[in-house]
Amino acid sequence: MDDDDSVRRALARVLRSASIEVSAYGSGAELLKSVGTAEHDCIILDLHMPDLNGFDVLRHLARLRHPCPVIVMTGHDSPKARAECLALGAVKYMPKPLDADLLVTAITLISDPTAAPER
Repeated sequence: MDDDDSVRRALARVLRSASIEVSAYGSGAELLKSVGTAEHDCIILDLHMPDLNGFDVLRHLARLRHPCPVIVMTGHDSPKARAECLALGAVKYMPKPLDADLLVTAITLISDPTAAPER
């Protein structure tokens, strides 16, 4: 989930090329609306967005006790933001620009912890 359409499209393209099914959302509200109706194996969440930011979305997901793992991405990396995201339940925190291979590996391991990364 990213409010920047070009980032959303690029991420979707990368993930689909790795045979990962993608549902893309442009806002925190869109994502949270889908939580009750769509299945998510993993959520990729941009931290800095208008309206509901990534921290807000993580808090909502925690209140809902949503079991889906969340990977947070941000162009504004800081130790404080990293610590807060992980404390709010994110399983991974990745600064932008994202390394596509690391992202795909993280998602693969989240979906199947026994999977070995490809070499």
